[in-house]
Amino acid sequence: MTEMFPMRVIARVHSDFSSKFGIPRQSGLVNALEATVVFEPAYRNSDALRGLEDFSHLWLVWVFDQAVRETWSPTVRPPRLGGNARMGVFATRSPFRPNPIALSAVGLAGIDYPADLGPVLRIRGADLMDGTPILDIKPYIPYADCIPQARGGFAADPAGAKLTVRIPPELAGAFPPERLEALRGVLAQDPRPQYQHNPERVYGFAFAGYEIRFRVEGDTLTVVELRAAEEAP
Repeated sequence: MTEMFPMRVIARVHSDFSSKFGIPRQSGLVNALEATVVFEPAYRNSDALRGLEDFSHLWLVWVFDQAVRETWSPTVRPPRLGGNARMGVFATRSPFRPNPIALSAVGLAGIDYPADLGPVLRIRGADLMDGTPILDIKPYIPYADCIPQARGGFAADPAGAKLTVRIPPELAGAFPPERLEALRGVLAQDPRPQYQHNPERVYGFAFAGYEIRFRVEGDTLTVVELRAAEEAP
């Protein structure tokens, strides 16, 4: 008999990503990405956060709520390997797991206290979709959580920026300036599926209330259309 441990959603993330497409494949890759963590009513107690402001980073324990399945597979195709090689699910961070639980290290930019929401965490570098349920929050402790000599297996090399991003001035000027650096960072990571590298294809995703459409040729990504979501066809 399989044991079950019920979990409570304590908070939800509010980010610029309304869908999975475009989200960086790990936390911390795009520090300019800003998001908030809003607690559920039962957990809007500032006492629960006492001392948290002294930490620069947090661990978020969350649920892949868009990838919940009744069954699981012992092997998956990691994007890092181009989606062509299979690895054991427990050797990856794939969302398709027996328990769809994830862990992300994020920067803590501050804590706000709006009257209608209770304490709200402002975070940076999150790889979470808007509305993602949070199960727990823990402080990142450098002496225990950072292991410089650790081996990274097939993901040992940093997944840094891959592409040069070109956004024509007339399009960049139509985008909120406070979100432009984050958009460039997201695009530089190459948000395309690993198995799709057609230079003629136009890709698109929603970000910060805008529809972003782009094409990639070689190592250069060019934004070809950028419009507010309510204007998109």
